[in-house]
Amino acid sequence: MAVLRSYSREQRFLLPPDLADWVAEDDLAHFVIAAVERVTLDAFKINHRGTGKAQYHPRLMLGLLIYGYANGIFSSRRLERATYRDIGVRFVAADQHPDHDTIAAFRWDNARAFEAAFLQVLLLARESGLLKLGTVSIDGTKIDANASKIRSVRYDRMQALRAKLAADIAALTARAEAADAEDAPDPQALPRELARRETLKAKLDAACARLEAEALAAHGQAKAEHEAKQAAYAARTGRRGKPPVPPDDGPDGNGPPPAPERQSNLTDPDSALMRKSARHEYRQAYNAQAVVDAEGSQLIVATGLATTPGDQPTFAATILAMEAGIGLPRTVLADAGFAGRAPVEALKARGIEPLVAVRAMQGERPYDFRPPPVAPKPDRAVREPWRLAMQATMNTEPAKALYRLRKQTVEPVFGIVKAAMGFRQFLRRGLAAVEAEWTLVALAYNAKRMARLCAA
Repeated sequence: MAVLRSYSREQRFLLPPDLADWVAEDDLAHFVIAAVERVTLDAFKINHRGTGKAQYHPRLMLGLLIYGYANGIFSSRRLERATYRDIGVRFVAADQHPDHDTIAAFRWDNARAFEAAFLQVLLLARESGLLKLGTVSIDGTKIDANASKIRSVRYDRMQALRAKLAADIAALTARAEAADAEDAPDPQALPRELARRETLKAKLDAACARLEAEALAAHGQAKAEHEAKQAAYAARTGRRGKPPVPPDDGPDGNGPPPAPERQSNLTDPDSALMRKSARHEYRQAYNAQAVVDAEGSQLIVATGLATTPGDQPTFAATILAMEAGIGLPRTVLADAGFAGRAPVEALKARGIEPLVAVRAMQGERPYDFRPPPVAPKPDRAVREPWRLAMQATMNTEPAKALYRLRKQTVEPVFGIVKAAMGFRQFLRRGLAAVEAEWTLVALAYNAKRMARLCAA
């Protein structure tokens, strides 16, 4: 006869006096609590006036966010609910239950605290001998913005919509004035329709202004480059060739207007349409970048964020920004997407050795499922001096051995962030807000990774 353990849902019981009794000794919660205690209070935004209700302690709120992100709980409403239902979250929150508005406001106001906690975790890793910071890998991944791509509008379409909305607003204004004169039964209907159109027109006006400002800045940069080329051309002796062609000044002397196909998103203007490769679809996204320790710890030592699909424009800035935090590395490993003369020279000037692929390093697969192209493109000839020098360096055996660490250190990090932690879309909008959230994601990943390394 089977022996079954009896149970009763009517049996009354209380949580233990110490919530830690219900949390495993190797749980991430213990490391998160220890890490946030190292963050000084001046890194947080606190109401020092002493007015209103007592505030939740900022270290408690920071620990709650880190633990939530590390376990795939990103929504402030889900975090609030987890403070009641999840033992680990309840332990980190010290059995307190901040509401979702409080959690969202803390996440909005405390970007500096995320950066401070991120640095403290790295310093803790260095103190424990887990982080040496000699060789690092850098890569980027596309993460969806909190905006739909159907809200991206072309510049030429914006002009047409602005004209149509102006006509509609004028017509609705006339109807509203007529309704006021006739004392219509529903005087609020027309003002609501009018307000919606005026709001949309204001967004389109702002989007046009952004694109026009970008075009003006690009024209100014083109003029500066032309002046430099013209000066170099004038200084030459002997056969000088054709003079440099000046940029188009446009009808008003400030450069041509934005190209008709230029787009701007009305929901999150800082995001952009991007795709991973020619075989993937376009998505409204940000290019989130991570610098990862390649000497064993696999911790994220720096983060960056680009609003362009290409990685090259932010390459040097992301690496050099490490000097103010954990320090500069000796060697940087990067794929062909980061290849550029200016960033490579900038890194070398600071004593950093960049090992950057000047072309795709992966050869042809012996058993590729895809058919070969009908007319394969010939490899582009490498002629630039810096590319020839980099190619010679990359062909040496020590460089090859180091470069093999790149894909086995940085790429798994993105896999963990997207698959294990479940972070595939930013919750916030705007470049500054998204940068803060990406720092929080990296902080949660590092806490998760450090807890695993310390337990090993």
